[in-house]
Amino acid sequence: MANYYDIDSILVEEEFVPVVFQKAINGVKIDESTEKGHVEQGSKTELPFWLAHELHMRQAVSIGVPACFNQKTRLEIQADAACVDLRSRCPYFYEFGCKLAPLCDKSIGLLLAYAFRIRYKEVLHKAHTTGFAAASKFLMLLTKEESYMYEAAQSSMAAFKKWRMGGPRLQRASILGRKRKPAE
Repeated sequence: MANYYDIDSILVEEEFVPVVFQKAINGVKIDESTEKGHVEQGSKTELPFWLAHELHMRQAVSIGVPACFNQKTRLEIQADAACVDLRSRCPYFYEFGCKLAPLCDKSIGLLLAYAFRIRYKEVLHKAHTTGFAAASKFLMLLTKEESYMYEAAQSSMAAFKKWRMGGPRLQRASILGRKRKPAE
């Protein structure tokens, strides 16, 4: 976890991932519908990423690829990455993918890079040219990371327009207004 108190980091690690237990574990009840107090080897279930990661480090489970990175999503991103609704699949698509890639499928990193490169251009273009009415529809497709980037691009463009339209071109530094203490 990058920052212990960062709510976004906590929410990223709450995403569920499919796992297969490599060992039988006693004293654990994964599913409330079962009466057993243990998990058998080869059992499949979904766990939050933070728990799956810890169990994977102890070689108790193997992590599978979650639905947000499945083959269907990959094909949609390859067809037209700018139009894919990544928020509905996973609100923290990029950050979650970066944490997941080393544990289950190295090709997720390539998918993330490709999707980000295509969508980055589209986000900046829309942030600089789109009005508020059209932007609200576009914002519904963006992940949290892309939404932050969109807001930063809009505020940057607003500051640029404000600077360009007027105001003092040169500002006097506050340190120049002070007088030096006379030497005695």
